[in-house]
Amino acid sequence: MDLGIKTQRFIVSGATSGFGRAIAEALVLEGARVLIVGRRQELAEAFQTAYPETVKVVVGDITQEETMNEVLRQLGEDQLAGVVINAGGPPAKSSLETEIKDWDAAYRGLLRWKVLFTQKLLPRLLQQEYGRLLFLESISVKQPIENLVLSNSLRLAVVGYVKTLSQEIAERGVTVNVLAPGYHDTPAMGRLFEKKSMQLGISPEEARRSFETEIKMGHLGRAKDFASLAIWLLSPHSNYITGQTISVDGGLMKGIMG
Repeated sequence: MDLGIKTQRFIVSGATSGFGRAIAEALVLEGARVLIVGRRQELAEAFQTAYPETVKVVVGDITQEETMNEVLRQLGEDQLAGVVINAGGPPAKSSLETEIKDWDAAYRGLLRWKVLFTQKLLPRLLQQEYGRLLFLESISVKQPIENLVLSNSLRLAVVGYVKTLSQEIAERGVTVNVLAPGYHDTPAMGRLFEKKSMQLGISPEEARRSFETEIKMGHLGRAKDFASLAIWLLSPHSNYITGQTISVDGGLMKGIMG
């Protein structure tokens, strides 16, 4: 299928590893132009070197306003087709382990910056009367994950924001959706393996296998497969889908509306 995104410009944050990297690579292979944002300079520059004609790089922390402003400066007057709003998650903690400073940090790291970045991008997208905003969150917004109370709580606020925003701008040609990944073979899962191994006195490898047993397909997902859905949602083909939170979880989610 031709996704209709060749030469279109996209922004992908958190693009030096995991889901962000996989999505950025998938976009490039479809002929799109991608502005990637990430904190790991060496990885970002290697990506640009691999695709010098279609990739621009901003090295920085997307949760910080100065990095957002640099992204907009690099974008210039280019028409923007879509944005992947993505960054790392908070540390793995149970409710009883958290302090109020953890909640403050989670608010800044999971919610506040996403609202601010969206507010900076929306005027351009609404003026174009076209755009795709795609938030990468977690299956925890539908089914809480043990030892991730900060993610379980604050990501729900993002979903509420996305749903409300989508209703307000649905007639303007801009869609807003959430992807909720389950357990995938990405670096982010490492903190859960380590936490469980510490709690149960088992090895990280044994902890990994215990997570895999929860998945009906019996294995962790691949970031490459996750990216295939993401780039479709970023394309013109998804024009009638907005305000949705879509699970990608290999059967982990047990709820009927999962």
